[in-house]
This record gives sequence, structure tokens and C-alpha cells, in this order.
Amino acid sequence: MTAGTQAVTVAAPVRRWSVLWRTLAWGLAVLVALAVLLPAAAALRVVTAARQDDRTPTDAVVVLGAAQFDGRPSPVLEARLAHAGELYREGVAPHVVTVGSNQPGDRTTEAAVGAEWLVAAGVPRTDVTAVPVGHDTLSSLTAVAHLMASRGWTSATLVTDPAHEARSLAMARALGISAHGSPTRSGSGSSLTVEYVVRETEGLLYFWLVERRTITPLVGG
Repeated sequence: MTAGTQAVTVAAPVRRWSVLWRTLAWGLAVLVALAVLLPAAAALRVVTAARQDDRTPTDAVVVLGAAQFDGRPSPVLEARLAHAGELYREGVAPHVVTVGSNQPGDRTTEAAVGAEWLVAAGVPRTDVTAVPVGHDTLSSLTAVAHLMASRGWTSATLVTDPAHEARSLAMARALGISAHGSPTRSGSGSSLTVEYVVRETEGLLYFWLVERRTITPLVGG
């Protein structure tokens, strides 16, 4: 073996290892970037959606459920209902949909309590629909999407807490709803606390990475 042949033989494995290490380093850099950028993007989305108040006309205002106590809305639910009533009176949508099931032992549902509160506040009963389904955001919005599809509605204004708005919008849009966000501006649940933003950032990330792929659009198309 000549000196030139030996040099080529030694150089080839060195080049292969060099390429391998560069590839691994690039892949690691991408993973680190994703680990930083994805949570940052989710947090930014949560904060941005919380601060927006989109009053584009839609088919219905949808009030996401919250706790009720023996027929009385919790302060969080009442704040959402009051905001929904305001949107209805401003003409944002001709219908209001309340959604949410009950807990074991409850005599009624979040949706039913919300509907009765709105009627008592002056919204015509004919313009209010209760959807007594859903123990979480995704199951609630799935039930709403089925209702909308059956009535030929395609757009909705989602009313919930500010920090909860981004995840709700993402889910509604994945279900095919042309969704707009108008979160509460006062009352319980309307404060954009660090704890709430962190929790919803984690929830939005989980939706993006896991839940999104399981959803089939139900509205439109």
C-alpha cells in the first residue's frame, strides 16, 4: 500500500465521522430550538388572544361553561354570561349558545343555568340554546360544532376567560368553525395571571402536539 493510498483510506472514515457529528449537532440544535420556540410561541399566542376583542358579526355567541352551584352560576360563569349578553345586545350575533354538562350529584347543568341567566337578563328565550354536554373545552366545542352543523351555522364568537381564549379558538377552528374571540374584560377569571397563562400555554402545546391530529372538522366544507 502506497503512502497516498493509506492517507485516502484514513481520511475517508474521518470525513464520515465529521459528517455524522455535524448532522447530530444540527439535529440537537433543532431540538433545542423547538423546545424553546414552541413554548414561547404558545405563550405569545395565549397572551395575544387574551388581549383581543373581536366583535366581527357571527352566527352565534358561544359561552364556554364554568361551574354552577345548585342552579346559580359561579362568579366566573356569570362574568362570561354578562359579556355574552353585551355582545348579543350589540348585535354581534343573533343567537347565544351556552354549553357545559354537570358534575355528579348536580341537579342541573352549566348550559341550562347559563341559558336561564341570559333569559332573566333580557335575552329572548328563542335566541338562546343550551347544549348540556361537555366536561372539558374540546368535548364542549365538539358538541357546539354538531349543533352549528345541524343549523347551517359556520361562525361563532367564543366567550371565555382571557387566558383560555387561545386554546378555545384553536380547538374551534380545528372543528371547522370560523371562530372569533371576545374574552371577558371584568369579573372573576378575567385577570391574566402568570399561573393561568402558564397553565393555558401547557394546554395549547398539548393541543398542538397531541389533540389536534385526532380532530375531524364538523362545520363547513
